[in-house]
Amino acid sequence: MSSVETDNRQTQRTVRRRLSREERHRQLLDSAWQVIRHEGTEALSLGRLAEQAGVTKPVVYDHFGTRAGLLSALYQEFDARQTALMDAALRDCEATLEGRAGVIAYSYVDCVLAQGREIPDVIAALAGSPELEAVKHDYRLAFIEKCRRLLAPFASGGELGQAGLWAMLGAADSLSHAAAMGEISSAQAKEELVAIIHGVVNRERN
Repeated sequence: MSSVETDNRQTQRTVRRRLSREERHRQLLDSAWQVIRHEGTEALSLGRLAEQAGVTKPVVYDHFGTRAGLLSALYQEFDARQTALMDAALRDCEATLEGRAGVIAYSYVDCVLAQGREIPDVIAALAGSPELEAVKHDYRLAFIEKCRRLLAPFASGGELGQAGLWAMLGAADSLSHAAAMGEISSAQAKEELVAIIHGVVNRERN
């Protein structure tokens, strides 16, 4: 039995009982990730999602409205998972540059790897329209602002330049994607990102 058939049977068993709206939303998101995993982002339409989830099209339209709404919801879920992972790690780390740089690097890479190759596909799809690009941009701005608050105390004058923070985020994206694609190891991605974060902060000290 193929992995797609297995996923479909698991989905159908879930659908047999009446789901709450929250449970249905969760099921639809899980089904959407399954489509992306097995068929790629291009195959993900609201109709295909309805078929995968074993529901009618109006159910899917009621939850997401458009394909753009679905992609936005997937990215939002990824961002929320990444935020939760980072916040949990921050509660246990030392309030030092080493500690916080490690949390940022490890949580970013780990979250991308936990989602697998699907998230780079979703991020690429977000660039397909101004509406989706704006969604991604807003979440990235929030991430940069969070990193600024975490790292600024270790920079000269308590300030970090915007350019350095964007460079750090670009490196995080590239390294995580490379690790997800198997081009480099998870450890290499994390080690390099920690070094880049240190470089951004230390440059502001000079």
